[in-house]
Amino acid sequence: MKLCFRIFALALVLTACSQDDSDTVSYINPELTLDIPMGFPEFNTSVYTNKPTEYGVVLGERLFNEKKLSADNTVSCSSCHIQESAFADHNPKGIGIEGRIGLRNAPAIQNMAFMQVFNWDGNKRVLESQPLVPIITHEEMDSSILEVIEKLEADGSYVDLFNKAFNGEGITANGIYNSIAQFEYTLISANSKYDKMKRGEGETFTTEEAQGYAVFQKKCISCHSTGLFTDQSFRNIGFPLNPDPEEAGRARVTGKVEDFMRFRVPSLRNIAYTAPYGSFGQFETLKAVLDYLDAGVLEADNLDPILKENGNSIPLSETEKENLIAFMNTLSDVDFVSP
Repeated sequence: MKLCFRIFALALVLTACSQDDSDTVSYINPELTLDIPMGFPEFNTSVYTNKPTEYGVVLGERLFNEKKLSADNTVSCSSCHIQESAFADHNPKGIGIEGRIGLRNAPAIQNMAFMQVFNWDGNKRVLESQPLVPIITHEEMDSSILEVIEKLEADGSYVDLFNKAFNGEGITANGIYNSIAQFEYTLISANSKYDKMKRGEGETFTTEEAQGYAVFQKKCISCHSTGLFTDQSFRNIGFPLNPDPEEAGRARVTGKVEDFMRFRVPSLRNIAYTAPYGSFGQFETLKAVLDYLDAGVLEADNLDPILKENGNSIPLSETEKENLIAFMNTLSDVDFVSP
């Protein structure tokens, strides 16, 4: 009788082992193809090490809109990065949980796959390290990555999606960061009137737009270059100073005096959708920005040489301002901002 029991027990063990082997899950998660639009630079290196995949992007988009990332479940990434505003914000400064106000205006999220630096002061050089910042920042989501993981693990659909996106690894911090970055890498905007004209798709500039483009090439392209319409450099262009004592621009990252109030040159793509303008929303309209540059900016030892050489201003006639705005409106990508 004992021998029979041992044989039976052994059979169960062997059967269980056999079932474990046959039940191994294989996840099919194809990589997505991202194209480089005409005039754009090469992808940044992280796009190749964290390649967007079918389920990775689906997961990243869901997390981007997930309010459970915040301590009180009221704020998501999309709360401050609104698609209709080219994934920027309509508030001068970002507003987090309990109405807490941040230091700066929420920048647009577009063409991240081609950027070498991120945020106004370039404090992140890898997009995958960015999602943790709003999660733990007091003025934004004021949570922790462990708290976020615990919330997500309580939702079986998230467990399944993480497994599909990251080959059965389950819900992890890196999975959260990488999937959000993958989704953001797919947010490529290159289908504006300007782009269609450059591709020879039948679009043509109006007289005002053409004249505005000529002004842009003469007075703006030094900073707003390449197909991204930013050279990604850091410059002090003499904008009104943020009264918050925590603000120092790029100097917050480098600690260098010469970087005081230098900020990354923003892209002009979809500029018509991203008001207000400036690092803390100093200007409500594009016209206000151009009027300020024309009238004369704040003096500073590290003021950009282009401004210093022109008497701390970019002289513009009223007609040039109107035409320049008309040209910048051709950089609007309607499909990109449409949900």
